[in-house]
Amino acid sequence: MTVGLLPTCLNDALFPEAAKAVVHLLRRLGVVVDVPGRQTCCGQPMINSGYLDEAVPLLRNHLAAVAGYEAIVVPSGSCAGSIRHQHRLVAQRSGDPALVRAVEQAPPVHDLSEFLVDVLDVVDVGAYFPHSVTYHPTCHSLRVLGVGDRPTRLLQAVRGLRWTDLPAAEECCGFGGTFAVKNPDTSIAMGSDKARHVQETGAEVLVAGDSSCLMHIGGLLGRQRAGVRVMHLAEVLASTEGLASTEGRAGPAR
Repeated sequence: MTVGLLPTCLNDALFPEAAKAVVHLLRRLGVVVDVPGRQTCCGQPMINSGYLDEAVPLLRNHLAAVAGYEAIVVPSGSCAGSIRHQHRLVAQRSGDPALVRAVEQAPPVHDLSEFLVDVLDVVDVGAYFPHSVTYHPTCHSLRVLGVGDRPTRLLQAVRGLRWTDLPAAEECCGFGGTFAVKNPDTSIAMGSDKARHVQETGAEVLVAGDSSCLMHIGGLLGRQRAGVRVMHLAEVLASTEGLASTEGRAGPAR
């Protein structure tokens, strides 16, 4: 199976290890991964800010970039949600029937956890990550895509991982893209609540499926010297940290 990977602008510019982890993970599972060379921003920032007309060129470019793939994988609930739901709104507003048809006929778009669980039908991806972990379900993945418990099922199947529930997990972290720029005080207050809940778990690592939320919460945790790492879901699932030596000593870790 050949899929197109849209790493997202944020991962491309600031967090490339998350995108690399997706490639490593999917190839380990036998998927042929290609990164469309002509892709740019999916248009989410301007769409969320109400600039739907200005997003039309980005939509046209996106459709050209993903044409021909069996599926598209996006390691971001917000970008996947924008492509899957907002692109149709942009096309309809343009008044171009051909553009509407192109959106409807585009390859299916999956969040990483959806692709693993629903398309590949796998939960145990062969990962090993011997650390205590808590998980933040980002708003778009939870409320727009409806990924449900797919990410937690994937994490809980990781060998060596010690799971701890996050208090008030479904509350927004306060980032919200342009919301954080327009309402910084509220954004910081919400993020501080989330960071406090993360510290209450005692976990070593906070995991989420969106680098944007991890950037926001991680920045607050870093300023507080909390000693908690933040990692994208893909990075944990791609990890086989020390697995060979562990299996050599005592058999497969469970």
